[in-house]
Amino acid sequence: MSKKNKKNNKKKIDKPHYKRLHNYYNRTGFYMFIWISLKKAFWPIVGAVVGILLFNKYVYNINDGLQHMTETFSRTGVLVTFFISETILGLIPPEIFIAWSKKTEDPIVNISLLATLSYLGGLCAYFIGRASLKIDSVRNYLEVKMAKNLKNTSKWGGFLILVGALLPLPFAISCLTAGMIKYPFKNVVFVGLFRFARFAIYAWAIFSVVN
Repeated sequence: MSKKNKKNNKKKIDKPHYKRLHNYYNRTGFYMFIWISLKKAFWPIVGAVVGILLFNKYVYNINDGLQHMTETFSRTGVLVTFFISETILGLIPPEIFIAWSKKTEDPIVNISLLATLSYLGGLCAYFIGRASLKIDSVRNYLEVKMAKNLKNTSKWGGFLILVGALLPLPFAISCLTAGMIKYPFKNVVFVGLFRFARFAIYAWAIFSVVN
């Protein structure tokens, strides 16, 4: 082996792990995927916020609606509904439940329960993904409908789950696809803990708006 090749190999070995990760994610398009996802989410989020503000001002007072929700539905019923939603692809925006928790007698306790249920819902989605592989029709359907998610999770693993945990992207979908590719469960358990940080940040923002 020439001295030049030895020198190049040494550089590759000596390169810090985080730099190798950065190069890998840059090369495979991870950063571009995040950027595109954020751009796609930006205007819908802005539109939703503006729509909510207009609805609150001209149609129906949201605080009254949340108060009515608190008085009409039991805490158990709301929490069970939320858990099911967070397990099945995140069908209902968690922000609605975060706002609901502000109107309850124990908002901190309830927001903690919501964060925990969201986290557990993601873990359940992981096992749903694993179980779906045993059903040919379901596996074929998901592999077609979620081909891009499966491909991305295969490439980026934990970082994609982290994105699902922190950003306004369905956490359950990230965990479901992680299960389908048999991504290590212990990694999902660890990275998914960032879901609690998301709820803390969103709760701080929403609690400052909801009376």
